[in-house]
Parts: sequence; structure tokens; C-alpha cells
Amino acid sequence: MTLLVVGAGTMGEWFARALAGTTEIAVTDTDPEQAAAVAERLDAKSTALDTDERFDTVCFAVPMSAAEDAIAEHAPRAERAVVDVTGSMAEPLAAMGTHAPDRERLSLHPLFAPENAPGRIAVVADAAGPATDEIRAALAAENTLFETSAAEHDRAMETVQAGAHAAVLAYALAAEDVREEFHTPISGPLDELAGQVLSGSPAVYGEIQERFDGAGAVAEAAARIADADGAGIEELYREAREKR
Repeated sequence: MTLLVVGAGTMGEWFARALAGTTEIAVTDTDPEQAAAVAERLDAKSTALDTDERFDTVCFAVPMSAAEDAIAEHAPRAERAVVDVTGSMAEPLAAMGTHAPDRERLSLHPLFAPENAPGRIAVVADAAGPATDEIRAALAAENTLFETSAAEHDRAMETVQAGAHAAVLAYALAAEDVREEFHTPISGPLDELAGQVLSGSPAVYGEIQERFDGAGAVAEAAARIADADGAGIEELYREAREKR
């Protein structure tokens, strides 16, 4: 199988590397030097964005805000299948359905940063077939894949990404610097988690917050906590326990 990976960032490189053993890979990006560097590390080839070459499969590993335009431009180069690993699902799947209606279509969301691979991968097989089955089998060799729907996935991201990131960022913004000895079994891991989040790409976190709701619910919950008295705090703890 021949594969074109559109987007030479960390996720595009991870996907290409995961498929490298069984696939002839080409990489393209708006930054040709970045594409060439990734291609060299993978012993693959880099290609220009405006190439006329066609491939069995085209994978989109671009920012969420660029996904629909990238799909419109590059999906026609796919002979068999189109795949996205952008992080959202509803919009890319709709775009792939529009611009590659007679091709296999697969949306994947690795729920980890590439440097933390392997891990769990959410899967929506919008139009399955041999090419996408081959991709799923290659990924399943080291990762855990699970089926979902675009609606369920995007709704879940409001909690596990937008909400979680907003809560951790709020803690990081509000927390004062304290000596390590003062940290408790709760604050210590939370402080480490904040460090982990802050080490990531602000642009990527910004795209997540812009795409998915979730931060508003965290802000409303924080306001309820701030406005509550002692008895009210007790009730909020009970309410939270009932949700778990």
C-alpha cells in the first residue's frame, strides 16, 4: 500500500512510523523542510503539497482548524481510502464524505501524545474496507483500538480534553509557588499534572478549547464552589460523588 501523510507534525510522524513496516510512505507539509526531516527519519520520501501523484491512502494529520481545507485539497489523491488523525471526528468525516464519497473512510483519535505511545485509539469506520482494515491491524499490534461514533467521541472530548485541560490550567494559573514539603497526596500529583499539561503545545490546547465545549462547565462549577458556604461545599461533594 502507498500512503501519503498530509502534515509532518508529531502526530503525522507517529502515524507514518506506525505504518512504516508494511507501507510505502510519502510525507507532505506546508513546511517542506519539516516534511523532508520527517521523511529522512522514516526512510520515506517527501513530496510537494501540489503534487499530482496519487496514493492508495491519504492520511490527514493537520490541525483541526485546517482539516476541512486539507481534505478538500488532498482527498482526490486517494485511490482507496482516506484517514484522519486530527483529534475531532464530526467535521473531518463530513468533509471526507463530501470529497471522497466512493473511498474507504476512517477517523482515528490516538488518546495520547505521540511521545507517550502506545495507548488507546478511538475509531470510527465510516466506510470500512481492505485498506482501512490493514491500517487498523497495523495499529492494533501495539495499541488498543475501540469503536465509537463521531457524536459520542466529540461529546466525550468536551470532558476528557476541553474540561480536563481547563481545570488543570485554572489550577496552574491560581496556584501559588510552595515548597515541595507542603504538597499533599492530592496537590502533589495535581502539580505534576499541571507541569505535564504546560509542557505541551499551547497552540494545540488552544485548538481543543476552540473546537470543543467544556471549559464553560468547569468555570460554572468553580463559581459554585467559590460562592458556597461550608454546608454548600458538603453538598457539592455529595453531588459530585453521585455522578461517579
